Amino acid sequence: MTKAELAEAMAENSGLSKSQAKEALDAFIASVSMSLKAGKEVRLVGFGSFVPIQRPAGAARNPRTGEAVKRKASLTCRFRVGDTLKAALNG
Repeated sequence: MTKAELAEAMAENSGLSKSQAKEALDAFIASVSMSLKAGKEVRLVGFGSFVPIQRPAGAARNPRTGEAVKRKASLTCRFRVGDTLKAALNG
């Protein structure tokens, strides 16, 4: 599902217009991004949690050439699935 398809599905399920649903989705993405950038976890009970992860600098290998390269430290994100979502996917 693409972002446009998600916004359309949100509009159909919520009674919002497509433009309102797109704005709501954009606001959600911006809010989650700002929170993760600040190092804060975003927890949506029943759905899951977006958790910021600090990756340390280190050595990596270019898979195409096999050459060793240095990897900079970076902030990334992991998603932990909530119990309700897991049950919906497997039930």
